Amino acid sequence: MSRFLSMALLVFFLPVFAAVLVRGQASDSGLRRSLSSPSSSPSAPAADPNVPPPPPPISSNAPHITRQTRLEVIRDFEMQVVYARTAFPMGMKGLQLREGIVTPNGEELRQDLALFGPAVKPGDPAQISFVQIKEDHIHFEVNGGPVHRKKWYQRIQVSGAQGAPVTGSNEAQPNPHGSCVDLYFSKYVPEMTAPQLRALLYPVLDFNARNKEQAYLDTVPPKAKEAILAHHVLVGMNQEMVLHAKGKPPKKVRERDGETDYEEWIYGEPPEDVDFVRIVGDEVVRVETMKVGGVKIVRTEKEVVLDQPDKDKEAKKEAPQERPANAPSLRRPGEDSQDVPRPATGASPMPPQPPPSMPQPPSGGPGEMVSSL
Repeated sequence: MSRFLSMALLVFFLPVFAAVLVRGQASDSGLRRSLSSPSSSPSAPAADPNVPPPPPPISSNAPHITRQTRLEVIRDFEMQVVYARTAFPMGMKGLQLREGIVTPNGEELRQDLALFGPAVKPGDPAQISFVQIKEDHIHFEVNGGPVHRKKWYQRIQVSGAQGAPVTGSNEAQPNPHGSCVDLYFSKYVPEMTAPQLRALLYPVLDFNARNKEQAYLDTVPPKAKEAILAHHVLVGMNQEMVLHAKGKPPKKVRERDGETDYEEWIYGEPPEDVDFVRIVGDEVVRVETMKVGGVKIVRTEKEVVLDQPDKDKEAKKEAPQERPANAPSLRRPGEDSQDVPRPATGASPMPPQPPPSMPQPPSGGPGEMVSSL
């Protein structure tokens, strides 16, 4: 009887064990396939859902921009808040963007910023306040633009009883502190979409950044970006990078080393690590770290290289320009500079001297002369 019961139980549970074993093998193989697939690999970069894919480039034979597209561009871009990817100098000069190249740049841009002041710094939010589409470029004004524009009600004139016009208030308008950027095309403004126009403006304006920090980090070199995210200061950074990496320094010390003035930014207090960041002008030249155990680490070699002005180009500007071959001259045709007559002594003649001063009449006047006679 017991043998019969054991055989019955074995026959009943054998299909159940077989089904569980097959399901486990199937799940194991599926797990292995999912782990080995590249889409689930942790090293594969995940696409940011907030960043749209790049739009297709504008065709070289695209027609002129239509009136409907003009209205859509003005409607979509005016009063839009974006983030700046470069510094905008205040004033009418502004920036020019042509084929992805921003002018002025380098030393010329730094001179404009020192002379007129910055309207927007890299990473700062900016508002597109005015859009004007012209023949071969599109004019964008930022933060009110360089020229203060009157409201519609400030242009109204009403004639009084005696015929004299009565206008609005003549109060002094505030000085605008905005700037502008002109996007130039080869021949004319072509037909385009809003994403294509945003892609053309990306060197100066970022439409996809989520915050100010992300907009600024996209403008710095990759090595400096990694250091800022790790809150680490590198030799060669500027003051803006140090502020993004470590924040405002709790202490500042101004000293002089020979003829060089510098600032020492001090971060941390004992018993923690203390960083002494030495800044000359706008560049970090020395970083000294005092560890908790008393170990001192000093770094003076440049660890990150920022964009510098083209020194060769500046040297060419400072070098004396050669005289062109077809420059105007007073020599006769075929006459060489060696044939020009020169003084026998080889020295240049002295300029003519003014004639000697004439004798002055006596101070007594004509009455004294008459009395002497």
